[in-house]
Amino acid sequence: MKVAFRETGGGTNAAARVVVVPKSAVQNRDEQDIVFVVSSGHAERRAVTVLDTQGDDSVLSAGVAAGEVVIINAPADLKDGLAVKGKSL
Repeated sequence: MKVAFRETGGGTNAAARVVVVPKSAVQNRDEQDIVFVVSSGHAERRAVTVLDTQGDDSVLSAGVAAGEVVIINAPADLKDGLAVKGKSL
């Protein structure tokens, strides 16, 4: 699943970019919010900053860029660098 970004208004005139991913892509490991993205056919662990959760989505301010492919419902034993195969939903 590719992630999307949206512009959001804040307390300033400049819009802030955030990335919206399915809530099922975000995990908490070692007291840190993370997601796994697919990079060159391998899982890559990324620390993320969750700003908000809205329904089934998590709004991130850091850690993932728009257009990257995130892994949803990642198994608990998924590790950084493991080979993965994509499956479109």
